[in-house]
This record gives sequence, C-alpha cells and structure tokens, in this order.
Amino acid sequence: MSSSSPASLLEVELPPDRPPILHVDPPGDPAGWAAGHRDALRGQVTEHGALLVRGLGLRDTGQVGAVFAGLTDGLMTEREAFAPRQSHGPGLYSSAAWPDNQPMCMHHELSYRLEVPGLMLFACLSAPDQGGATAVADAERMLQALPATLTERFEREGWLLTRSYNDEIGASLEESFGTDDHAAVEHYCLTHAIEFAWQPDGSLRTRQRRSAVVRHPGTGRRCWFNQIAFLNEWTLAPEVREYLVDVYGADGLPFNTRFGDGSPIGEDVIQLINSTYEEHTRREPWQPGDLMLVDNIRTAHSREAFSGERRVLVGMAEPQRLPDSDPTPEVSQR
Repeated sequence: MSSSSPASLLEVELPPDRPPILHVDPPGDPAGWAAGHRDALRGQVTEHGALLVRGLGLRDTGQVGAVFAGLTDGLMTEREAFAPRQSHGPGLYSSAAWPDNQPMCMHHELSYRLEVPGLMLFACLSAPDQGGATAVADAERMLQALPATLTERFEREGWLLTRSYNDEIGASLEESFGTDDHAAVEHYCLTHAIEFAWQPDGSLRTRQRRSAVVRHPGTGRRCWFNQIAFLNEWTLAPEVREYLVDVYGADGLPFNTRFGDGSPIGEDVIQLINSTYEEHTRREPWQPGDLMLVDNIRTAHSREAFSGERRVLVGMAEPQRLPDSDPTPEVSQR
C-alpha cells in the first residue's frame, strides 16, 4: 500500500503494524537531498505522524548533523534530561543512556517541560543484532482507547513528576540543567514551574505538574501526551524497583509519577497504559543509514531492548509552548 499527495510528491509505503516507510535511492549528497525534499518529508510527517526514510546511507555524525540541519530551522538544546546523553555538536545527541536489556517504554520526549520539541529526528549509524527498534504509537488513538474515567481524571488533574537527583541513576544536575550551580538551578526551577527542595546531603528533589492531554498545535486534536507510564516505578523491572526502593526509599526514587493531586498511581493503571500502547505500537527494525522523523506531540516513541551495537543519533526541533499544558503548582523551596 502506498500514499502520495500533491503536497508531498513522495510515494510512501503504509505497511500494517509498521511506521510509514519511504524508500529512496542512495543520494550522493544526503544533506542536499534532505534539504531539497524538506517540505515533502515534513508533509508526510504531518499526514502520518512519523516517517522512516530508508536508503540515505547515513554513515557518520557530520553527515547526520547536516541532514538534521537541512530539515529544521535549528536543533534544541536538551534541558531536564532524565538520562545522560553524549553530545556530538549543538543539538545533536546520542540516544539516552539506558540498559540495553531494559526497554524505554512509549513516551513523548520531554513532555514534562513547559517547552517541548514538536519534532524528533533519529538517524541510525549502527543497527543492533536483535531488537532495539524505535517504535511509534498514535497519541490520538491512545486517548480514544484508554478508559474514559481514567483519561478524564488525568485531563482534569494533570500528572505529577517527582525526581531525586543522585550520582548513580539518571541524569546529574549538570546533565539535566546545564549547570550544577545551586543558584542557577533554583532560578531555572522558579522560572519553569518546578518545585524544588535541597536535601541535607546536598541532593535535589523536584516536583512538577503537567497536563496529560493536550491539543495538537497543528490539528487541534486532543492527544494523550505525557510520560506517566514510562517514568513510573511500576514500569521498572521488579528487581530494579526493589533495589531503588531499598537504597533511596519509596519517596526518594530517581523519578516517579503520580496523579495530578499527588496520590499514587497503581500498578494496574500503569500496566493498562503500557498494554494499550502495545496494542497501538508500530515497529520496524533499524537498518544502518536510516532516518526517522516523528511528530513528538501526535506520536509517542519507544526504544526496545536489544543486543549488539546500536548507535542512533537524536535531534529535537520545533519547540512548542502548548497553551493548555501550563501547570499551576505551588512553587516552593521546601
């Protein structure tokens, strides 16, 4: 099955259970090709929510950076990262550091920030032996598939992200905020609606409430847009959760999520969200040289467990301040 439109002028395959795929002949200049087809490629992302481009033959970070630059008006600097990344230049990053044998469940990148990337860009330089796909799921369909009683509560209350920064798990202060200076971190929190509390040992705990359902800035359609399940304790492997609770305590986990009113989210709710995501997941194994574009608000993405060497570069673009995602927490320094 294929799709074409006057706006895109590209023949895109729409295989069931896989993201839309565009096969191209290897261009001599991938960056020039990408810049020349920018509007057509972006048109396909607007139409389908995601697009995998196969055949570009991307080989190194310089090439990927040039392609990303040709497809955007500039890449974002990541802030509030939940896991470390290696930088390969302004706005060009490695995949987030996460155990190979643990999946990164479906989520919308940085959905807990006030300003979120509207577009995600991925490029595969080395494909793993098994697994490791960057799978996608439609956020509108997710909202429709989840029980109305649950989505209505989250839409009414929002969701709460709690974080405890330490030197062992997740991003450090400097990796997350771009600095480890306490005054600068406090200023960032105060200007980004994040509650913060310095602990006796000098570590930092934060809380931020965000909307779980937002309207897409382009279509106006309501989307299930959050990281409620991915960053919740019940998504962790049982042995990992037990270890973290034992070391840091139930209230000191590196990250956790709650209902917007602060009450705990049960394991059954997290299992329901993750199983519903699985029902709507589309996946295609990476091949070296692949490029993938994802509408970060309309489409969730994941990183599946893998074995072998996996090298995928990431860029974030089109910052969006969603008008209905502004939280109203009590900001304090307690």
